[in-house]
Amino acid sequence: MATIELTGDTFTETIENNDIVLVDFWAAWCGPCRQFAPVFEEASNKHEDIVFAKVDTDAEQELAAAANIQSIPTLMAFRDGLMVFSNSGVLPANAVDDLIRQIRELPMDDIRAQMEAEAKGAAPAGGGCGCGGCNCGANNG
Repeated sequence: MATIELTGDTFTETIENNDIVLVDFWAAWCGPCRQFAPVFEEASNKHEDIVFAKVDTDAEQELAAAANIQSIPTLMAFRDGLMVFSNSGVLPANAVDDLIRQIRELPMDDIRAQMEAEAKGAAPAGGGCGCGGCNCGANNG
């Protein structure tokens, strides 16, 4: 599957209506972004069940600001509408493949329970998803 361009108008709908979405925040003038682009495109061809999307931070400045993008490239991963990973910098192909494997294996029911408990001010039993690579709060990696 080829990558798609996201805008402020399509971002939320894309995240909410797909199981797994990887978003590359980039700009044309950014050397590291150009370096990461073929890695991202290759991954999109290998993992056709995942939505691979790009956000041009120059064209979508409000969206980049809302996503708190501080440097580019930034890769964000969403599963079931939740951001589970965010990283600035270039990732090699094997790291992207490993990230995708980890995202597929995430125990989403446990993560949702943890988020609900944190929202209520209590920690869940068991203490996290254990993935070590996401922003779910487990940080066991």
